[in-house]
Amino acid sequence: MLTGEIRSKVDRIWEACWSGGISNPLSAIEQITFLLFIKRLDEIHTLREKKAQLTGKPIEAPIFQPEQYPLRWSRFKDIDAEEMLRLFTAPDGVFAFMKGLASQEGSSYARFMKDAVFIISRPNLLERMVSMISAIPMEDRDTKGDLYEYLLSKIASAGTNGQFRTPRHIIKMMVEMMKPTPEDIICDPSAGTAGFLVAAGEYLREHQPDLFHREDLREHFYHRMFNGFEFDATMIRIGAMNMVLHGIENPNLVDVDALSRANADVAERFSLILANPPFKGSLDASTVDHKLLTVVNTKKTELLFLGLMLRIMKVGGRAAVIVPDGVLFGSSSAHVAIRREIIEKQKLEAIISMPSGVFKPYAGVSTAVIIFTKTNSGGTDKVWFYDMHADGFTLDDKRQPITTNDIADILARYDNLAAETDRKRTEQSFLVPLEEIRTNAYDLSINRYKEVTYAEQAYDSPKVIIEAIRQLDEERQTELQALEELLG
Repeated sequence: MLTGEIRSKVDRIWEACWSGGISNPLSAIEQITFLLFIKRLDEIHTLREKKAQLTGKPIEAPIFQPEQYPLRWSRFKDIDAEEMLRLFTAPDGVFAFMKGLASQEGSSYARFMKDAVFIISRPNLLERMVSMISAIPMEDRDTKGDLYEYLLSKIASAGTNGQFRTPRHIIKMMVEMMKPTPEDIICDPSAGTAGFLVAAGEYLREHQPDLFHREDLREHFYHRMFNGFEFDATMIRIGAMNMVLHGIENPNLVDVDALSRANADVAERFSLILANPPFKGSLDASTVDHKLLTVVNTKKTELLFLGLMLRIMKVGGRAAVIVPDGVLFGSSSAHVAIRREIIEKQKLEAIISMPSGVFKPYAGVSTAVIIFTKTNSGGTDKVWFYDMHADGFTLDDKRQPITTNDIADILARYDNLAAETDRKRTEQSFLVPLEEIRTNAYDLSINRYKEVTYAEQAYDSPKVIIEAIRQLDEERQTELQALEELLG
């Protein structure tokens, strides 16, 4: 948990970028990310130095050679601003050194540095940012992770790039519903800032700490468990740094459009999918992997991503995915086809309908979480529906914290679906049998099945209401006359 003091320091870094001419929030975070990575390189090298001193052996896998020591954070952080900028931008300077790591073995972040561009051009801005980052204590993994999460929250508050960020509490809810295991191979096919992957890693650290005591599970956690696809180079660098700062050095983040032919070879690889895929606009069918079009023939990204997930999941694999409400009740052949595929050939388990304000201020669309398991042999029996009314925040553009929150209730009820059998359709959650869903053309909108009770209201007759109005009017006239008499 970040203290107010650390938050204030992060705010000042953000404000320095803004006032220094870096007004695009993604660009600002990317430049801060570069500096965090450079600082981390020095921290890693320092730890290896200390280990070498204790053992009396040479430094194991040194990051910096002696002639490169001027490029270390601890060496340049206090030098003159003009000299610092020259050191960063020189052909053999700090930024060129960092980009050069892409050709070496190292963290996943280094692999995505090839096309990075350093846009801090003002010496005073660079010196201020380095100074402010140096002043933030980041020795603890939780602090580093929380700091970066706080930075990423500013993407949403900036507005235009908010689509890249799913609210953290919604991600946490989905992860807790799916309960990742140490053996899972997890994927987000629209990774963005890697929020789902980070949350899954934090869940495992909290609930499965023993996994780090077994070498095979530990290696799996650090190198094979976390996977993501993302076609935006800036986002994949930001996502990779998010993972690194949360203690996962080598997530498998792939720079590819997940729906394109370039990703056609990925199939039946993952046991858990957590995602909030994009659902705005349509794609050019000529760029889409033709195998996906055989599952769902459409240009709509939200439907194509569901088809992709069915392809890349292992049999027995599970998925929790955010979809726009239109996916649940759309009447086009593609909408009906993907719902029929999930309901009849796989095992649909739950639909959590979320209020339209969850993604404000940058999107007001109503959404739902759909949870299913890939079986290739059916298995849907009853589908659990939950009507979320509140997520702990106001549903307007301000999204201020409130006490009303259904998330704890959702988790409790989902963990005990046996107790849901006798719930009535007038309640907040209930089960719907497969045959009823078939009868309704695979419509998964909660409003199709929810029953609303109307309480009878008694009103006065019109004559009584008119008489009350007449009396009020007489009183008003009396008061008005008294006021006129006072004024003489």
